[in-house]
Amino acid sequence: MTLSPATRRAIGLVLLSVVLATACAFLGRWQWNRHVARDAAIQLVQDNYHADPVPLAELVPTVDDQLDPGLVWHPVTVTGHYDPDGTVLLRNRPVNSQPGFHVLVPLVQDDGTVLVVDRGWVAWDSDASAEVTVPEPPTGEVTVTVRLRPQETASTRGAPDGQVQAINVGQVLDAAGLSDAQAYPVYGALVTENPAAGTALGALPTPSTDPGSHLSYAFQWWAFGIMALFGFGWMARRELRDERGIPRGPSVALGDLLPDEDGRVRTPRRRRVSDEDTEDALIDAQLH
Repeated sequence: MTLSPATRRAIGLVLLSVVLATACAFLGRWQWNRHVARDAAIQLVQDNYHADPVPLAELVPTVDDQLDPGLVWHPVTVTGHYDPDGTVLLRNRPVNSQPGFHVLVPLVQDDGTVLVVDRGWVAWDSDASAEVTVPEPPTGEVTVTVRLRPQETASTRGAPDGQVQAINVGQVLDAAGLSDAQAYPVYGALVTENPAAGTALGALPTPSTDPGSHLSYAFQWWAFGIMALFGFGWMARRELRDERGIPRGPSVALGDLLPDEDGRVRTPRRRRVSDEDTEDALIDAQLH
């Protein structure tokens, strides 16, 4: 059976609408999943960020234990002494669009275990050319309150001596010259120090709780999919109706939509099929 050109075009339009609608459905689902993940991250911050601090051993008992993902951002207290010679700078982490470095310092407990502490940040000059002066941490025994964060994935990018591209505990300790230290596989974002340092660093930014536009994007993609089905389906139907010589409906001119001198709008009249139209339709049918 040979299909007419109009039928082939109609089938092509229907298939195209199905492909586009399917793609839009998957893209909408992808944005929906991103919205769900973002919503869960925001809920985690809201649950843990302002919780009461607990000893580090309650959340991460030993250096061989991992942090429960549901406890990220939870405050803990740790007592030890800073190793200022092991200070490492985290580069390429601007704060509020201001170039600068996060200051990472190992905190050594009495048993020799180490917790990497992000003590804050120091600003760089606007053209990132001057030397950065890093204030010293408190000396002697210090009790700190930090919010626990899982270590970041090791970076494959290089960095100058004493600097890192990611807060990966192994890379930080290598840059600090403490590669043999027994360290927790997490790091702490500083909240308070007791005693306080002589010169305070810039405070770390609070985590964003902006949900973003993922939900609206999801609904937009799904709406595009529905529009593709209806739009291309209508075009396929028109192809078949034209082939069969079925009139498309009344023709409306711009003048029919404008009020006359009396303020009345004329009702569009259905266009009558003329003898010439009938003759043309018969000829087209014979040709096909």
